[in-house]
Amino acid sequence: MGDIAQRMLHNALDAFVGRDTLLAQRVLEEDDVLDELKTTVFRDLLSYMLEDRATVEPSLDLILISRHLERIGDHATNIAEDVIFMVSARDVRHAGGASSASSSGA
Repeated sequence: MGDIAQRMLHNALDAFVGRDTLLAQRVLEEDDVLDELKTTVFRDLLSYMLEDRATVEPSLDLILISRHLERIGDHATNIAEDVIFMVSARDVRHAGGASSASSSGA
């Protein structure tokens, strides 16, 4: 998770500096992987905690670490979404990185 979060942040910043929407799009795609890993870590550690009370404290520490790494990925995703908007005027927030522009529907 640490490697993915670090790569996402690095790529998001590179995309910002280079105004590179393709690199920004890759950051958005990696966010799903990081989210899935956080969920997997939580489920696995919860199982360990239920089996052995001695694992509760270290498991909670690891759950918090995974949560913070996922938040780093979320911040990188926000930067990438801003790059796409800045360069191509497409709002991809809440669209899971989809390339369609947001519509107001009002």
